[in-house]
Amino acid sequence: MRSRPLSYGFPKGNPVTSLPAPSDDREQYTVGIDFGTLSGRAVVVRVRDGQELASAVHEYAHAVIDERVPGTGAQLPPDWALQHPNDWREVLRRAVPEAVAAAGVDPDDVVGVATDFTACTVLPTLADGTPLAETALAGRPHAWPKLWKHHAAQAQADRINDLAHARGEKWIGRYGGKISAEWQFAKALQMLEEDPEVYAACARWIEAADWIVWELTGAESRNACTAGYKGIHQDGSYPDEGYLAALNPQFADFVRTRLDFPLSPLGSRVGSLSDRAAAWTGLRPRIAVAAGNVDAHVTAAAAQAVENGRLLAIMGTSTCHVVNAPVLADVPGICGVVNGGIVQGAYGYEAGQSAVGDIFAWVLRQGVPRAYYDEAAERGEDLHTLLTRKAADQPVGGHGLIALDWLNGNRSVLVDHHLSGVVVGLTLATRPEDVYRAMLEATAYGTRVIVEALENGGVPVNEFIVAGGLAKNELLMQIYADVLRRPVSLAASKQGPALGSAIHAAVAAGAYPDVRTATAAMGRLERAVYVPDPSRADAYDALFAEYRLLHDHFGTGDLLHRLRALRNTSLTAN
Repeated sequence: MRSRPLSYGFPKGNPVTSLPAPSDDREQYTVGIDFGTLSGRAVVVRVRDGQELASAVHEYAHAVIDERVPGTGAQLPPDWALQHPNDWREVLRRAVPEAVAAAGVDPDDVVGVATDFTACTVLPTLADGTPLAETALAGRPHAWPKLWKHHAAQAQADRINDLAHARGEKWIGRYGGKISAEWQFAKALQMLEEDPEVYAACARWIEAADWIVWELTGAESRNACTAGYKGIHQDGSYPDEGYLAALNPQFADFVRTRLDFPLSPLGSRVGSLSDRAAAWTGLRPRIAVAAGNVDAHVTAAAAQAVENGRLLAIMGTSTCHVVNAPVLADVPGICGVVNGGIVQGAYGYEAGQSAVGDIFAWVLRQGVPRAYYDEAAERGEDLHTLLTRKAADQPVGGHGLIALDWLNGNRSVLVDHHLSGVVVGLTLATRPEDVYRAMLEATAYGTRVIVEALENGGVPVNEFIVAGGLAKNELLMQIYADVLRRPVSLAASKQGPALGSAIHAAVAAGAYPDVRTATAAMGRLERAVYVPDPSRADAYDALFAEYRLLHDHFGTGDLLHRLRALRNTSLTAN
């Protein structure tokens, strides 16, 4: 239940630091640009207090490319997910000037820009940053940017992990013992082995988070966050050439020739807005451009979650969990730990779930009869609201179901994208709202597995904070509070990543000395909005024990892998 009404203003006691006014008493603003899975969003923010003045969204024309290669129409294999680089440029051309105009500010008063991106979204380019998807190689699938949810490199990820353990590579422990198929090295190795010609043409292998900054400044840069979490950069270096050669002799020079570049700390100024990008955005040339960042990690600033022990869950189509700690620990199954990966002076830990909101949307697409559509239309509700309302009054366990939240694989703690979803307990009496609630609960159980893994590994979790679009679902938030047996706080901003980027832009522009100081002034948090109910929490403890049995059985067995292999064989043959 809620402990108090939700407010989107500053909570009482929140420290706000005012900047000295410029000599002409004009306000200063920054623009944060968040590149998501389906759209990009620009937000104009006032520097002295983080007030969001206006935002604009541009939907990607090509969305997620997971069926056919643009231009040729060639069928993509299973588990592929690509994007179009020009969709990202269009966010700069459209969303930024629209947001500035809506804010009613003078573009000359905008002092900095910063961006964040889904990760690991990565692409091959020429030496000047031109995407291979925009060259004569455009008809080849591997020339295109691979979205974070591209999971077709699992076989390469398995080899990367097996070899790292066999050789005793120190870095493998920093990633919970497993490198993900979503990350840079697995995707690059897949490109080499499946299309050597595209690999040979790739002069730079770069995160989209850094590529978009290249578009803004005209100069290449690399950020410490994506390099650490997605690029296996630890203790000042990437995996060595001997290890890479053992994976594939032609992969030996991958780091040296395509990846390596000086890393910039988060919040640092990596360049100035170029004349070309200024023309796109309508902003003043040569204002500060901050180092690229990851959507989840940059949101920590917006949610005032940069202090140690504040676990932030950014919940949308998927969920990313980030938390800072003063200690370095190897936590089995986490996505990674990086010194300064979220904020300087702390070890940033990351974990995640590959599908959350996507799972709820799947229920709507596949499991709702016509009568439910009609009822929703009569009541003026969307289907999520309808199913949430129908599920809200159920007693805990009343539907008799347990689900595994692996419909898009498991990111943490099993790190296996060839796992798939499971629902146990279906009967002829099972209703759509039963399945819907079971899926809500499954994602909460998955988060509890992550929280327990962190705490058992020596990483304290003192507070659970939620940001992202799913925070608006009151039933879901209450389920999380009950399953986790701890209060749920909410980021006050509905534009967490974009606000976080704007905060980093203020630091890059010199308005604040560091991200922590800027966060105190510009971030916003609502504390303990949902608190656990003891009786429901007791009931969920019993259900979580059953979830854990299913998790360990299906997560370590071969059944789901065999089913995936049979599916892929069948689809490929046909």
